[in-house]
Amino acid sequence: MKKHPMLMFMLFAFFSMASFAQTATPEKTDTTKDIDVVKVYEQVVKEGYGTAFIYKKLANAYYFKSEYKNAKKWFEALSQEGEITDPDLKFRYAQSIKAVKANGMNYGTEVSSLEDPE
Repeated sequence: MKKHPMLMFMLFAFFSMASFAQTATPEKTDTTKDIDVVKVYEQVVKEGYGTAFIYKKLANAYYFKSEYKNAKKWFEALSQEGEITDPDLKFRYAQSIKAVKANGMNYGTEVSSLEDPE
């Protein structure tokens, strides 16, 4: 008689664990993973809706992809919208110019114009 309650408990535990293992949550599809934001922003600029926000996003995206020629292009567009006051952006712009110069793609922009006058 003592074996039956223990057997019942073991069967109950086994089936309850098996039922939890069978519960599957539906997978959610990540719809944003295949969108290349750089291409979208470039299309927006091409259509004539470029803003300083978009130029900043493009410049940073290309900078972090190590595509300094394109980063420099968008940093220049950003600087035409207004003075670049963010020190991180100034640094990235200067680094992009240095990288372009180092690769022999000089566009005539001087790095010294970005340095602090201190």
